Amino acid sequence: MSEASVGSANIGVVGLAVMGSNLARNLASREGNTVAIYNRSREKTDHVIAAHPEAGFVPAFTYEEFAASLQKPRAAIIMVKAGAGTDAVINALVDVFEPGDIIVDGGNALFTDTIRREKAVRETGINFVGAGISGGEEGALLGPSIMPGGSDESWVTLGPILKSIAAVAEGEPCVTHVGHDGAGHFVKMVHNGIEYADMQLIAEAYDLIRRGTGKTPAEIADVFAEWNTGELESYLIEITAEVLRQVDASTGKPLVDVIVDQAGAKGTGAWTVQTALNLGVPVSGIAEAVFARSLSSHPEQRAVAGGLPGGESFQADDTFIEDVRLALFASKIVAYSQGFDEIRAGAAEYDWNIDLGAISKIWRGGCIIRAQFLNRIADAYSESADLPVLLTAPYFVDALTRAQSAWRRVVSTAALSGIPAPAFASSLAYYDGLRADRLPAALVQGQRDFFGAHTYKRVDKEGTFHTLWSGDRTEIEAEDTH
Repeated sequence: MSEASVGSANIGVVGLAVMGSNLARNLASREGNTVAIYNRSREKTDHVIAAHPEAGFVPAFTYEEFAASLQKPRAAIIMVKAGAGTDAVINALVDVFEPGDIIVDGGNALFTDTIRREKAVRETGINFVGAGISGGEEGALLGPSIMPGGSDESWVTLGPILKSIAAVAEGEPCVTHVGHDGAGHFVKMVHNGIEYADMQLIAEAYDLIRRGTGKTPAEIADVFAEWNTGELESYLIEITAEVLRQVDASTGKPLVDVIVDQAGAKGTGAWTVQTALNLGVPVSGIAEAVFARSLSSHPEQRAVAGGLPGGESFQADDTFIEDVRLALFASKIVAYSQGFDEIRAGAAEYDWNIDLGAISKIWRGGCIIRAQFLNRIADAYSESADLPVLLTAPYFVDALTRAQSAWRRVVSTAALSGIPAPAFASSLAYYDGLRADRLPAALVQGQRDFFGAHTYKRVDKEGTFHTLWSGDRTEIEAEDTH
Protein backbone atom coordinates (compact mmCIF):
# COMPACT_ATOMS: atom_id res chain seq x y z
CA MET A 1 0.00 0.00 0.00
CA SER A 2 1.30 3.44 -0.94
CA GLU A 3 1.69 6.16 1.68
CA ALA A 4 -0.88 8.21 -0.23
CA SER A 5 -3.48 5.51 0.38
CA VAL A 6 -3.15 5.59 4.16
CA GLY A 7 -6.25 7.18 5.66
CA SER A 8 -7.53 8.19 2.23
CA ALA A 9 -10.94 6.46 2.28
CA ASN A 10 -13.96 7.56 4.30
CA ILE A 11 -15.82 4.25 3.82
CA GLY A 12 -14.85 0.68 3.05
CA VAL A 13 -16.60 -2.37 1.60
CA VAL A 14 -15.69 -5.98 2.40
CA GLY A 15 -17.07 -8.57 -0.01
CA LEU A 16 -17.14 -7.87 -3.73
CA ALA A 17 -19.77 -10.20 -5.14
CA VAL A 18 -22.42 -8.45 -7.22
CA MET A 19 -24.19 -6.71 -4.31
CA GLY A 20 -20.94 -5.64 -2.66
CA SER A 21 -19.28 -4.39 -5.82
CA ASN A 22 -22.42 -2.51 -6.88
CA LEU A 23 -22.71 -0.87 -3.47
CA ALA A 24 -19.02 0.10 -3.61
CA ARG A 25 -19.54 1.62 -7.06
CA ASN A 26 -22.57 3.52 -5.79
CA LEU A 27 -20.56 4.90 -2.87
CA ALA A 28 -17.67 5.87 -5.12
CA SER A 29 -19.96 7.72 -7.52
CA ARG A 30 -21.16 10.15 -4.83
CA GLU A 31 -19.32 13.36 -4.22
CA GLY A 32 -17.11 13.31 -1.14
CA ASN A 33 -16.74 9.53 -0.92
CA THR A 34 -13.50 7.61 -1.40
CA VAL A 35 -14.00 3.86 -1.08
CA ALA A 36 -11.59 1.22 0.16
CA ILE A 37 -12.35 -2.33 -0.98
CA TYR A 38 -11.30 -5.76 0.21
CA ASN A 39 -12.23 -9.29 -0.80
CA ARG A 40 -10.96 -12.61 0.48
CA SER A 41 -9.99 -13.46 -3.10
CA ARG A 42 -7.41 -11.05 -4.50
CA GLU A 43 -8.55 -11.91 -8.03
CA LYS A 44 -11.97 -10.46 -7.32
CA THR A 45 -10.46 -7.21 -6.02
CA ASP A 46 -8.20 -6.95 -9.07
CA HIS A 47 -11.17 -7.56 -11.36
CA VAL A 48 -13.28 -4.82 -9.76
CA ILE A 49 -10.39 -2.35 -9.91
CA ALA A 50 -9.76 -3.11 -13.57
CA ALA A 51 -13.44 -3.06 -14.54
CA HIS A 52 -14.19 0.27 -12.84
CA PRO A 53 -11.17 2.56 -12.96
CA GLU A 54 -13.49 5.57 -12.80
CA ALA A 55 -14.43 4.63 -9.22
CA GLY A 56 -11.00 5.47 -7.84
CA PHE A 57 -11.15 2.56 -5.41
CA VAL A 58 -8.43 2.13 -2.80
CA PRO A 59 -7.63 -1.60 -2.93
CA ALA A 60 -6.47 -3.58 0.08
CA PHE A 61 -5.22 -7.13 0.12
CA THR A 62 -5.05 -7.73 3.85
CA TYR A 63 -7.27 -6.61 6.68
CA GLU A 64 -4.36 -4.58 8.04
CA GLU A 65 -4.07 -2.69 4.75
CA PHE A 66 -7.82 -2.21 4.67
CA ALA A 67 -7.87 -0.70 8.17
CA ALA A 68 -4.89 1.54 7.37
CA SER A 69 -6.62 2.92 4.27
CA LEU A 70 -9.62 4.22 6.25
CA GLN A 71 -10.02 7.58 7.96
CA LYS A 72 -10.86 7.54 11.65
CA PRO A 73 -13.38 6.75 12.89
CA ARG A 74 -13.17 3.90 10.41
CA ALA A 75 -16.40 2.67 8.81
CA ALA A 76 -16.68 -0.57 6.84
CA ILE A 77 -19.70 -2.26 5.27
CA ILE A 78 -19.66 -6.07 5.15
CA MET A 79 -21.42 -7.57 2.13
CA VAL A 80 -20.88 -11.30 2.57
CA LYS A 81 -23.16 -14.32 2.93
CA ALA A 82 -25.02 -14.37 6.23
CA GLY A 83 -23.88 -16.84 8.85
CA ALA A 84 -20.43 -18.07 9.76
CA GLY A 85 -18.83 -16.01 7.00
CA THR A 86 -20.19 -12.82 8.54
CA ASP A 87 -18.85 -13.75 11.96
CA ALA A 88 -15.43 -14.48 10.47
CA VAL A 89 -15.24 -11.06 8.79
CA ILE A 90 -16.45 -9.28 11.94
CA ASN A 91 -13.76 -10.99 14.02
CA ALA A 92 -11.08 -10.08 11.48
CA LEU A 93 -12.14 -6.42 11.46
CA VAL A 94 -12.34 -6.25 15.26
CA ASP A 95 -8.68 -7.35 15.32
CA VAL A 96 -7.57 -4.38 13.20
CA PHE A 97 -10.11 -1.70 14.19
CA GLU A 98 -10.07 0.55 17.25
CA PRO A 99 -12.67 1.83 19.72
CA GLY A 100 -15.05 4.26 18.01
CA ASP A 101 -14.73 2.56 14.61
CA ILE A 102 -17.83 1.18 12.89
CA ILE A 103 -18.57 -2.23 11.38
CA VAL A 104 -21.76 -2.43 9.29
CA ASP A 105 -23.36 -5.74 8.31
CA GLY A 106 -25.31 -4.99 5.13
CA GLY A 107 -26.47 -8.56 4.53
CA ASN A 108 -29.77 -10.25 5.34
CA ALA A 109 -28.84 -11.37 8.85
CA LEU A 110 -31.37 -12.69 11.33
CA PHE A 111 -31.99 -9.82 13.73
CA THR A 112 -31.31 -11.93 16.82
CA ASP A 113 -27.84 -12.68 15.39
CA THR A 114 -27.37 -8.93 14.97
CA ILE A 115 -28.35 -8.34 18.60
CA ARG A 116 -25.79 -10.96 19.67
CA ARG A 117 -23.06 -9.53 17.45
CA GLU A 118 -23.71 -5.94 18.48
CA LYS A 119 -23.44 -6.85 22.14
CA ALA A 120 -20.17 -8.72 21.64
CA VAL A 121 -18.57 -6.05 19.45
CA ARG A 122 -19.70 -3.23 21.73
CA GLU A 123 -17.55 -4.70 24.51
CA THR A 124 -14.47 -3.88 22.40
CA GLY A 125 -15.53 -0.23 22.09
CA ILE A 126 -16.24 -0.70 18.39
CA ASN A 127 -19.70 0.12 16.99
CA PHE A 128 -21.60 -2.63 15.20
CA VAL A 129 -24.50 -1.74 12.90
CA GLY A 130 -26.95 -4.16 11.31
CA ALA A 131 -28.29 -2.45 8.19
CA GLY A 132 -31.06 -3.83 6.02
CA ILE A 133 -30.46 -2.94 2.37
CA SER A 134 -33.30 -3.46 -0.12
CA GLY A 135 -33.41 -3.05 -3.85
CA GLY A 136 -31.42 -5.96 -5.20
CA GLU A 137 -28.45 -5.55 -7.48
CA GLU A 138 -29.92 -2.52 -9.27
CA GLY A 139 -30.80 -0.81 -6.00
CA ALA A 140 -27.31 -1.38 -4.60
CA LEU A 141 -25.86 0.38 -7.65
CA LEU A 142 -28.37 3.16 -8.25
CA GLY A 143 -29.91 3.79 -4.83
CA PRO A 144 -31.36 1.32 -2.31
CA SER A 145 -33.65 1.72 0.65
CA ILE A 146 -31.45 1.40 3.75
CA MET A 147 -32.55 0.43 7.26
CA PRO A 148 -29.61 0.83 9.67
CA GLY A 149 -29.73 0.01 13.37
CA GLY A 150 -26.81 0.53 15.75
CA SER A 151 -25.80 3.25 18.17
CA ASP A 152 -26.54 6.96 17.97
CA GLU A 153 -22.79 7.52 17.80
CA SER A 154 -22.43 5.39 14.68
CA TRP A 155 -25.28 7.23 12.95
CA VAL A 156 -23.40 10.53 13.24
CA THR A 157 -20.68 9.15 10.95
CA LEU A 158 -22.80 6.82 8.82
CA GLY A 159 -25.82 9.07 8.30
CA PRO A 160 -24.29 11.40 5.69
CA ILE A 161 -22.63 8.50 3.86
CA LEU A 162 -25.77 6.38 3.67
CA LYS A 163 -27.91 9.37 2.70
CA SER A 164 -25.52 10.00 -0.19
CA ILE A 165 -26.22 6.59 -1.75
CA ALA A 166 -29.86 5.91 -0.81
CA ALA A 167 -32.75 6.16 -3.22
CA VAL A 168 -34.63 9.45 -3.10
CA ALA A 169 -38.42 9.64 -2.92
CA GLU A 170 -40.15 13.01 -3.14
CA GLY A 171 -36.92 14.77 -2.26
CA GLU A 172 -36.18 12.63 0.81
CA PRO A 173 -33.41 9.99 1.05
CA CYS A 174 -34.77 6.51 1.71
CA VAL A 175 -32.76 5.90 4.87
CA THR A 176 -33.35 6.56 8.54
CA HIS A 177 -31.80 5.47 11.83
CA VAL A 178 -34.30 2.72 12.60
CA GLY A 179 -33.25 1.98 16.18
CA HIS A 180 -30.55 0.31 18.24
CA ASP A 181 -28.82 -3.09 17.86
CA GLY A 182 -31.00 -5.41 15.72
CA ALA A 183 -33.76 -2.95 14.82
CA GLY A 184 -32.53 -2.39 11.26
CA HIS A 185 -32.38 -6.06 10.36
CA PHE A 186 -35.72 -6.63 12.09
CA VAL A 187 -37.43 -4.01 9.94
CA LYS A 188 -35.74 -5.39 6.80
CA MET A 189 -37.01 -8.87 7.72
CA VAL A 190 -40.59 -7.59 7.97
CA HIS A 191 -40.12 -5.69 4.69
CA ASN A 192 -39.27 -9.00 3.06
CA GLY A 193 -42.26 -10.68 4.68
CA ILE A 194 -44.58 -8.04 3.24
CA GLU A 195 -42.83 -8.57 -0.09
CA TYR A 196 -43.73 -12.29 0.05
CA ALA A 197 -47.39 -11.42 0.65
CA ASP A 198 -47.47 -8.79 -2.09
CA MET A 199 -45.96 -11.16 -4.64
CA GLN A 200 -48.32 -14.01 -3.72
CA LEU A 201 -51.37 -11.74 -3.96
CA ILE A 202 -50.26 -10.58 -7.42
CA ALA A 203 -49.72 -14.19 -8.50
CA GLU A 204 -53.20 -15.14 -7.28
CA ALA A 205 -54.71 -12.19 -9.15
CA TYR A 206 -52.96 -13.28 -12.36
CA ASP A 207 -54.08 -16.89 -11.90
CA LEU A 208 -57.73 -15.98 -11.32
CA ILE A 209 -57.83 -13.66 -14.34
CA ARG A 210 -56.15 -16.17 -16.61
CA ARG A 211 -58.34 -19.09 -15.58
CA GLY A 212 -61.53 -17.06 -15.55
CA THR A 213 -61.14 -15.04 -18.74
CA GLY A 214 -58.79 -17.13 -20.86
CA LYS A 215 -56.67 -14.06 -21.57
CA THR A 216 -53.09 -14.65 -22.65
CA PRO A 217 -50.18 -13.59 -20.45
CA ALA A 218 -49.53 -10.68 -22.81
CA GLU A 219 -53.15 -9.54 -22.51
CA ILE A 220 -52.98 -9.83 -18.72
CA ALA A 221 -49.76 -7.80 -18.85
CA ASP A 222 -51.84 -4.97 -20.30
CA VAL A 223 -54.22 -5.30 -17.35
CA PHE A 224 -51.37 -4.97 -14.86
CA ALA A 225 -49.89 -2.05 -16.79
CA GLU A 226 -53.25 -0.29 -16.52
CA TRP A 227 -53.45 -1.08 -12.80
CA ASN A 228 -50.02 0.48 -12.39
CA THR A 229 -51.45 3.86 -13.34
CA GLY A 230 -53.80 3.93 -10.34
CA GLU A 231 -53.85 3.15 -6.62
CA LEU A 232 -51.94 -0.11 -7.16
CA GLU A 233 -48.96 1.70 -8.69
CA SER A 234 -45.83 -0.10 -7.49
CA TYR A 235 -42.58 -1.69 -8.56
CA LEU A 236 -44.00 -5.21 -8.23
CA ILE A 237 -47.05 -4.45 -10.39
CA GLU A 238 -44.75 -2.83 -12.95
CA ILE A 239 -42.39 -5.79 -13.22
CA THR A 240 -45.30 -8.24 -13.28
CA ALA A 241 -46.40 -6.70 -16.57
CA GLU A 242 -42.84 -7.00 -17.89
CA VAL A 243 -42.57 -10.68 -16.90
CA LEU A 244 -45.94 -11.54 -18.44
CA ARG A 245 -44.98 -9.87 -21.74
CA GLN A 246 -41.72 -11.78 -22.05
CA VAL A 247 -41.63 -14.41 -24.80
CA ASP A 248 -39.27 -17.38 -24.55
CA ALA A 249 -36.78 -17.22 -27.42
CA SER A 250 -36.40 -20.99 -27.84
CA THR A 251 -40.07 -22.02 -27.82
CA GLY A 252 -41.97 -18.87 -28.74
CA LYS A 253 -44.19 -19.42 -25.73
CA PRO A 254 -44.83 -16.91 -22.95
CA LEU A 255 -41.86 -17.18 -20.58
CA VAL A 256 -44.22 -17.61 -17.62
CA ASP A 257 -45.44 -20.86 -19.22
CA VAL A 258 -41.98 -22.41 -19.46
CA ILE A 259 -40.80 -21.48 -15.96
CA VAL A 260 -41.18 -24.37 -13.50
CA ASP A 261 -43.94 -23.49 -11.03
CA GLN A 262 -41.85 -23.95 -7.90
CA ALA A 263 -41.02 -20.73 -6.05
CA GLY A 264 -37.76 -20.40 -4.14
CA ALA A 265 -37.16 -18.61 -0.86
CA LYS A 266 -34.14 -17.29 1.06
CA GLY A 267 -35.63 -17.56 4.55
CA THR A 268 -36.62 -14.00 5.49
CA GLY A 269 -40.30 -14.73 4.93
CA ALA A 270 -40.16 -17.70 7.27
CA TRP A 271 -38.26 -15.60 9.84
CA THR A 272 -41.02 -12.99 9.67
CA VAL A 273 -43.70 -15.59 10.39
CA GLN A 274 -41.69 -17.36 13.11
CA THR A 275 -40.96 -14.06 14.84
CA ALA A 276 -44.61 -13.00 14.59
CA LEU A 277 -45.64 -16.27 16.24
CA ASN A 278 -43.22 -15.58 19.09
CA LEU A 279 -44.59 -12.05 19.44
CA GLY A 280 -48.21 -13.19 19.27
CA VAL A 281 -48.93 -11.10 16.17
CA PRO A 282 -51.17 -12.54 13.41
CA VAL A 283 -49.50 -12.14 10.02
CA SER A 284 -51.74 -14.59 8.20
CA GLY A 285 -51.31 -13.05 4.76
CA ILE A 286 -47.53 -13.27 4.99
CA ALA A 287 -47.73 -16.79 6.42
CA GLU A 288 -49.94 -18.03 3.59
CA ALA A 289 -47.52 -16.56 1.07
CA VAL A 290 -44.64 -18.45 2.68
CA PHE A 291 -46.68 -21.67 2.79
CA ALA A 292 -47.73 -21.23 -0.85
CA ARG A 293 -44.07 -21.24 -1.87
CA SER A 294 -43.52 -24.34 0.25
CA LEU A 295 -46.48 -26.11 -1.37
CA SER A 296 -45.25 -25.20 -4.84
CA SER A 297 -41.91 -26.80 -4.04
CA HIS A 298 -43.36 -30.27 -3.40
CA PRO A 299 -44.09 -31.53 -6.94
CA GLU A 300 -44.05 -35.15 -5.76
CA GLN A 301 -47.05 -34.49 -3.51
CA ARG A 302 -48.83 -32.39 -6.11
CA ALA A 303 -48.42 -35.17 -8.69
CA VAL A 304 -50.08 -37.71 -6.38
CA ALA A 305 -52.91 -35.30 -5.47
CA GLY A 306 -53.55 -34.14 -9.02
CA GLY A 307 -56.54 -36.45 -9.47
CA LEU A 308 -58.46 -35.27 -6.43
CA PRO A 309 -61.90 -33.74 -7.12
CA GLY A 310 -62.11 -29.98 -7.40
CA GLY A 311 -64.49 -27.16 -8.24
CA GLU A 312 -66.16 -26.20 -11.47
CA SER A 313 -64.63 -23.97 -14.13
CA PHE A 314 -66.05 -20.48 -14.48
CA GLN A 315 -66.36 -17.82 -17.13
CA ALA A 316 -65.48 -14.25 -16.24
CA ASP A 317 -65.55 -10.88 -17.93
CA ASP A 318 -63.99 -7.46 -17.39
CA THR A 319 -66.24 -6.89 -14.38
CA PHE A 320 -64.49 -9.79 -12.67
CA ILE A 321 -61.12 -8.27 -13.51
CA GLU A 322 -62.15 -5.11 -11.66
CA ASP A 323 -63.27 -7.27 -8.74
CA VAL A 324 -59.81 -8.86 -8.66
CA ARG A 325 -58.16 -5.44 -8.68
CA LEU A 326 -60.18 -4.33 -5.69
CA ALA A 327 -59.57 -7.61 -3.85
CA LEU A 328 -55.85 -7.24 -4.52
CA PHE A 329 -55.79 -3.73 -3.09
CA ALA A 330 -57.79 -4.74 -0.01
CA SER A 331 -55.58 -7.77 0.65
CA LYS A 332 -52.47 -5.64 0.16
CA ILE A 333 -53.74 -3.26 2.85
CA VAL A 334 -54.07 -6.21 5.21
CA ALA A 335 -50.53 -7.43 4.47
CA TYR A 336 -48.99 -4.04 5.22
CA SER A 337 -51.17 -3.56 8.29
CA GLN A 338 -50.03 -6.92 9.64
CA GLY A 339 -46.40 -6.11 8.87
CA PHE A 340 -46.54 -2.79 10.71
CA ASP A 341 -48.26 -4.56 13.63
CA GLU A 342 -45.23 -6.85 13.82
CA ILE A 343 -42.80 -3.93 13.75
CA ARG A 344 -44.73 -2.24 16.56
CA ALA A 345 -44.71 -5.43 18.62
CA GLY A 346 -41.01 -6.03 17.96
CA ALA A 347 -40.18 -2.48 19.02
CA ALA A 348 -42.04 -3.01 22.30
CA GLU A 349 -40.41 -6.39 22.94
CA TYR A 350 -36.83 -5.27 22.23
CA ASP A 351 -37.10 -1.69 23.49
CA TRP A 352 -36.62 -0.01 20.13
CA ASN A 353 -37.99 3.44 19.39
CA ILE A 354 -39.15 2.87 15.81
CA ASP A 355 -40.97 5.62 13.92
CA LEU A 356 -43.49 3.72 11.78
CA GLY A 357 -44.16 6.76 9.61
CA ALA A 358 -40.46 7.12 8.86
CA ILE A 359 -40.27 3.44 7.90
CA SER A 360 -43.10 3.84 5.41
CA LYS A 361 -41.29 6.83 3.88
CA ILE A 362 -37.97 5.06 3.37
CA TRP A 363 -39.82 2.21 1.62
CA ARG A 364 -41.17 4.62 -1.02
CA GLY A 365 -38.05 4.31 -3.18
CA GLY A 366 -35.23 1.85 -3.85
CA CYS A 367 -36.80 -1.19 -2.21
CA ILE A 368 -38.80 -4.04 -3.75
CA ILE A 369 -42.13 -3.07 -2.15
CA ARG A 370 -41.87 0.59 -3.17
CA ALA A 371 -45.31 1.88 -4.05
CA GLN A 372 -47.48 4.98 -4.23
CA PHE A 373 -49.53 3.33 -1.49
CA LEU A 374 -46.76 3.98 1.06
CA ASN A 375 -47.51 7.70 1.03
CA ARG A 376 -50.94 6.86 2.43
CA ILE A 377 -49.31 4.85 5.22
CA ALA A 378 -46.99 7.76 6.01
CA ASP A 379 -50.02 10.07 6.12
CA ALA A 380 -51.84 7.72 8.48
CA TYR A 381 -48.98 7.65 10.99
CA SER A 382 -48.43 11.38 10.61
CA GLU A 383 -52.04 11.98 11.66
CA SER A 384 -51.92 9.39 14.46
CA ALA A 385 -48.48 8.12 15.47
CA ASP A 386 -50.01 5.63 17.93
CA LEU A 387 -52.59 4.28 15.45
CA PRO A 388 -53.35 0.81 16.88
CA VAL A 389 -54.29 -0.83 13.55
CA LEU A 390 -53.16 0.65 10.25
CA LEU A 391 -56.18 -0.49 8.28
CA THR A 392 -58.45 1.58 10.56
CA ALA A 393 -56.99 4.85 9.22
CA PRO A 394 -59.68 6.78 7.26
CA TYR A 395 -58.05 6.30 3.83
CA PHE A 396 -57.87 2.54 4.28
CA VAL A 397 -61.35 2.29 5.77
CA ASP A 398 -62.65 3.96 2.61
CA ALA A 399 -60.62 1.63 0.39
CA LEU A 400 -61.79 -1.47 2.25
CA THR A 401 -65.39 -0.27 2.11
CA ARG A 402 -65.13 0.14 -1.67
CA ALA A 403 -63.57 -3.32 -2.01
CA GLN A 404 -65.96 -5.24 0.26
CA SER A 405 -68.32 -6.84 -2.21
CA ALA A 406 -65.66 -7.46 -4.85
CA TRP A 407 -63.27 -8.99 -2.32
CA ARG A 408 -65.94 -11.44 -1.12
CA ARG A 409 -66.98 -12.34 -4.66
CA VAL A 410 -63.39 -13.09 -5.65
CA VAL A 411 -62.72 -15.29 -2.62
CA SER A 412 -65.99 -17.18 -3.04
CA THR A 413 -65.44 -17.62 -6.78
CA ALA A 414 -61.97 -19.01 -6.14
CA ALA A 415 -63.32 -21.46 -3.56
CA LEU A 416 -66.23 -22.62 -5.72
CA SER A 417 -63.94 -23.03 -8.73
CA GLY A 418 -61.23 -24.92 -6.88
CA ILE A 419 -58.61 -22.25 -7.55
CA PRO A 420 -56.17 -21.78 -4.67
CA ALA A 421 -56.17 -18.20 -3.42
CA PRO A 422 -54.79 -18.59 0.11
CA ALA A 423 -53.49 -15.04 0.51
CA PHE A 424 -56.76 -13.47 -0.69
CA ALA A 425 -58.83 -15.77 1.54
CA SER A 426 -56.70 -15.44 4.67
CA SER A 427 -56.57 -11.66 4.31
CA LEU A 428 -60.37 -11.50 4.17
CA ALA A 429 -60.67 -13.88 7.13
CA TYR A 430 -58.28 -11.72 9.16
CA TYR A 431 -60.26 -8.61 8.30
CA ASP A 432 -63.52 -10.26 9.35
CA GLY A 433 -61.94 -11.58 12.53
CA LEU A 434 -60.58 -8.17 13.41
CA ARG A 435 -63.92 -6.45 12.99
CA ALA A 436 -66.01 -9.17 14.71
CA ASP A 437 -67.93 -8.21 17.85
CA ARG A 438 -67.36 -11.67 19.26
CA LEU A 439 -65.10 -14.52 18.18
CA PRO A 440 -65.43 -18.28 18.76
CA ALA A 441 -62.30 -18.02 20.92
CA ALA A 442 -64.72 -18.29 23.84
CA LEU A 443 -65.33 -21.92 22.87
CA VAL A 444 -61.58 -22.51 22.49
CA GLN A 445 -61.08 -21.22 26.03
CA GLY A 446 -63.81 -23.57 27.25
CA GLN A 447 -62.08 -26.50 25.56
CA ARG A 448 -58.72 -25.52 27.02
CA ASP A 449 -60.22 -25.35 30.48
CA PHE A 450 -61.89 -28.76 30.00
CA PHE A 451 -58.76 -30.71 29.05
CA GLY A 452 -56.05 -28.66 30.74
CA ALA A 453 -57.63 -26.57 33.48
CA HIS A 454 -56.25 -23.48 31.74
CA THR A 455 -59.03 -21.29 33.23
CA TYR A 456 -61.06 -18.53 31.60
CA LYS A 457 -62.44 -15.08 32.29
CA ARG A 458 -66.09 -14.02 32.21
CA VAL A 459 -67.77 -11.12 30.46
CA ASP A 460 -69.97 -10.29 33.45
CA LYS A 461 -67.55 -10.12 36.39
CA GLU A 462 -63.90 -9.77 37.31
CA GLY A 463 -61.67 -12.71 38.11
CA THR A 464 -60.36 -15.94 36.63
CA PHE A 465 -62.45 -19.11 36.68
CA HIS A 466 -62.34 -22.88 36.20
CA THR A 467 -65.17 -25.37 35.83
CA LEU A 468 -64.76 -28.72 37.62
CA TRP A 469 -65.38 -30.70 34.44
CA SER A 470 -64.45 -34.06 35.96
CA GLY A 471 -66.47 -33.38 39.10
CA ASP A 472 -69.85 -31.82 39.61
CA ARG A 473 -69.15 -29.13 36.99
CA THR A 474 -69.51 -26.24 39.35
CA GLU A 475 -67.46 -23.16 38.66
CA ILE A 476 -64.74 -22.03 41.04
CA GLU A 477 -62.63 -18.92 41.12
CA ALA A 478 -59.07 -19.80 40.18
CA GLU A 479 -55.68 -18.17 40.36
CA ASP A 480 -54.97 -16.03 37.30
CA THR A 481 -52.46 -17.95 35.17
CA HIS A 482 -52.52 -15.62 32.15
